[in-house]
Amino acid sequence: MVRRVVTGVSPSGKPVIVSDGEPPRTRQFTHTAGFARSLVWNTAAPAVPSADPTASLKSFVPAPGETVALTVTFPPASVYADPSWDPAAAAAEQLEASPGLAELFEPDNPGMHTTPTVDYGVVLSGEIVLDLDGGESAVLKPGDLIVQNATRHAWRNLGEEPATVFFVLMGAGGTS
Repeated sequence: MVRRVVTGVSPSGKPVIVSDGEPPRTRQFTHTAGFARSLVWNTAAPAVPSADPTASLKSFVPAPGETVALTVTFPPASVYADPSWDPAAAAAEQLEASPGLAELFEPDNPGMHTTPTVDYGVVLSGEIVLDLDGGESAVLKPGDLIVQNATRHAWRNLGEEPATVFFVLMGAGGTS
């Protein structure tokens, strides 16, 4: 379980904890054993929300100026090699659970995708490999940070244990 603590301001102007617990859009996927995702937060530019916006999120890919914060737990690669794993059912589940993002994954290159975002990531547990389409890769361990600048990439868990990464996706426009 991912614990999320959200702060806010009471009607009297006092800082308060608005919620403390599992994010409302947390999912343990049924068609890929060990795969889980929690939508931690998202924003629409430029206002600070007065209510929890996660339940009404339409796309996991933020528009320019918007953000999405989430955790992703990647199961070991062995899950995908298991004869009981059903790629079609898993893909349908991803489309339903991760609108906007799931459509960006390339069917002919499993895991590869490009998002129009600048992403910050922190490896929380396990070990994960960042593969770039140019052939470069990086093995990332707990505490390692990632800044992903709208490049074509895939995440691979080649270990035996799940790997969990916290991401903040920021919608980006053109290049600077």
